[in-house]
Amino acid sequence: MRDWRWKMNTTLRFHRDCGLALACATLLVGVACDRAKGGQEGKGAHNERAGGRPVPVVVAKVETRDVPVFLDGLGTVTAFKTVTVRSLVDGRLDSVAFREGQTVKRGTLLALVDPRPFVVQLHQAQAAMARDSAQLAGNQRDLERYTAVGKNKLIAQQQVDDQGMLVGQLEGSVRADRALVDQAKLMLDYARIRSPIDGITGVRLVDPGNIVHPSDPNGIVVVTQIDPIAVLFTLPQDDLPRVQAAMAGGKLTVQALSRDGRAALGKGELALVDNQINAATATIRLKAIFPNPEHTLWPNQFVKARLLLGTRAGAVVVPAVAIQNGPAGAFVYVVDADKKAAPKPVSVALIEDDMAVIAQGVTVGETVVTEGQFQLKPGAPVEARTRESGAASESGGRKGGRVAEGGDKR
Repeated sequence: MRDWRWKMNTTLRFHRDCGLALACATLLVGVACDRAKGGQEGKGAHNERAGGRPVPVVVAKVETRDVPVFLDGLGTVTAFKTVTVRSLVDGRLDSVAFREGQTVKRGTLLALVDPRPFVVQLHQAQAAMARDSAQLAGNQRDLERYTAVGKNKLIAQQQVDDQGMLVGQLEGSVRADRALVDQAKLMLDYARIRSPIDGITGVRLVDPGNIVHPSDPNGIVVVTQIDPIAVLFTLPQDDLPRVQAAMAGGKLTVQALSRDGRAALGKGELALVDNQINAATATIRLKAIFPNPEHTLWPNQFVKARLLLGTRAGAVVVPAVAIQNGPAGAFVYVVDADKKAAPKPVSVALIEDDMAVIAQGVTVGETVVTEGQFQLKPGAPVEARTRESGAASESGGRKGGRVAEGGDKR
């Protein structure tokens, strides 16, 4: 009897647990279906709202302005003149009168070679000239006397002629002596080594006490002229006709910029176009001369050279970021009076810096989209703002945030 009751209770408990489990499963399935249905309805409503919401974009006006036309090339700064200063006489280097890196003028004393041997040569030449000059003076007086006596036929004419020849020889000797004196003075002047150009001295290549010769390969110092200074740069050979046409109209201006193009280093004039094209690189080399009083340009410095070909007056321009490329070519999104975007094909003449010159396609005063084009499609409504207004609102928002934080702290 007890076993029977125990079996009955166990069976009832089992059926009760199964019923509860079945009810819970049914309830969970219903909740999941309701959630899925609600999610689909919410997503559809969201998509419906999003389809009519204006797309935020940044716009700019089509305008006219004078656009400078540049050709950019990589260049190297080269010294206008470079001179290796050598001694013109043999001798001992007594002293060096310059400081390494010193700015010198033409004629500035740089070094001194022992002058005593040249002083001795000068004295010898002067003495020889004095001796020959005295002999010449005596023989000239004799010639005058012989000539006077010869007129009276008191001496033979042969004697007069011989005396004249002797005077001529002595005159030649005096001229040779004078040349030796001048040469000795020149050697004495060469002993004082001077700068041949305006420039800056480099590293001293020889120390005082050494024997120097005109044939020394290194010299004493290298003087480099950097004001004015030159820039050699290259352009593609296809640009040569445009450069030649612009040069026919007058001098062309060249700007030297740092390699990243941010810092202006100088402004000069185009001096020449090389007489041949580099066949290996298909480029042409050009040379520009720059005034360089502040020494902002330095020899062997790499720069970006910008050659100004001319200026397009009254060109129709838009920001370069507004230009989009599609299967049919370049186009821009134009915002109409209903604040809807429409693509418009354009013909781009050139792009300078951040502005694009439009040959045809848009008119002055139209509004073009410069940011947010990837979200647009033809006829899409837009919420337009200019870059200046966007920057002002962001600045105001940041300022308001700081005031609010201050209020919270108080």
